[in-house]
Amino acid sequence: MYTVSPFDINMKPLKGTTTVGIAFEDFVVLAADRRATSGYYIAHKKAEKIHKIDDHAAATIAGYVGDAQWLVDQLRAEALIYRNSTGEPISIPSLATLASTILFRSRPFIIVQMLIGGVDNSGSKLFSLDWLGTVTEERYTATGSGTPYAISLIESEYRVDMRPEDALKLAAKAVKAATLRDPGSGEGVDLALITGKNGVEIMRGEEIL
Repeated sequence: MYTVSPFDINMKPLKGTTTVGIAFEDFVVLAADRRATSGYYIAHKKAEKIHKIDDHAAATIAGYVGDAQWLVDQLRAEALIYRNSTGEPISIPSLATLASTILFRSRPFIIVQMLIGGVDNSGSKLFSLDWLGTVTEERYTATGSGTPYAISLIESEYRVDMRPEDALKLAAKAVKAATLRDPGSGEGVDLALITGKNGVEIMRGEEIL
């Protein structure tokens, strides 16, 4: 998660942070570390990288902090307008498409990478978006410099029919594995469980591990 610039003087991306998204049969789990970096400097140790968008959707953020917060606010506002206008929650694919459109239209001035997950009438959904507006649907994915460590653990243990408590432990373990090996990630783990029944529940990883 960047607080100054994601590029060094050679225009190579500096990829800090670790965020994880995993979709299961009828719920989605998101996870993220709490370290915010500026290059190799630890700028903040309690960064909030998981944000509720609507009662049925949440997102992880990485990139410019101000850009990411602005984008989250835009998605929240549009989701609320849609709900008030139609009486129904916006679908997760539509929310991801909206975020993609905003990022594509704003490039290269908005630097944000985001995972959007939630549960709608079609089931559990997870989408990955980069700062160019590219959007892909995933069953599980990770972003940031800790990705290799997180993904390797998820791939070895993921089952689509996992129970929520086991899924939360898997996501927390994946991010924790990255924090132990990646200098751009650290300071603990935050988690979100998104279900059709209880909506978005955000919790600390210390409650799970």
